Amino acid sequence: MLPTSPSAADVAYRYVKELVLDDRLPGGSMISEGQIAGQLTVSRTPVREAFLRLEAEGWLRLYPKRGAVIVPIAAGEARAVVDARLLLEVHAVESLATADDRARLRAALESSIARQSAALDDGDLEAYSRHDTEFHLAIVAAGGNALLTSFCVSLRERQHRMTARSLWRDVERARGFVRGHAELAVLVGAGDVPGFGAALRRHLRDAHLVERAADAATL
Repeated sequence: MLPTSPSAADVAYRYVKELVLDDRLPGGSMISEGQIAGQLTVSRTPVREAFLRLEAEGWLRLYPKRGAVIVPIAAGEARAVVDARLLLEVHAVESLATADDRARLRAALESSIARQSAALDDGDLEAYSRHDTEFHLAIVAAGGNALLTSFCVSLRERQHRMTARSLWRDVERARGFVRGHAELAVLVGAGDVPGFGAALRRHLRDAHLVERAADAATL
């Protein structure tokens, strides 16, 4: 069977969501169905469907006959995302039952680390960001719980929005995060759950501090 093309509603959904996640539509911005429909050259109906979906996910707040407002990042949201990610990733590593499971995950993580390093060598921070997400999702997915993996995707999207213009988006800062990933991979392979938890806490704390520095720099 040939792959089906995405519907107009799916296209509108992804288009607006990317604008929000990349901070091209900052919190508090007002958008309308007509505006997005015009940019995509589609009717308002699929845009309305996309807006409803984005509202259900917490990205927009709809106002009848006026449009939609981008929901701002809530106070304390960054801390909440960090705490939730820590719980998910440590739980996943705890769930690895055998040495073979740990070895397979370590190999997958080291492959991701190689792709991260190659992206940074090329100065491609967008590719690095994708591989960074891939690294952490691989850890959660290894736990074998599809619901938790889906939740992790949502958390990563929220964190991506927070870091869209942050100071970590430079090569040297990113190399520091890659070194943190290498430490995490070794601890996974060793089955050292307490050590993994402590290293992950430091890793996420450092990322959180960079985000806070970026927020202060834009005030």
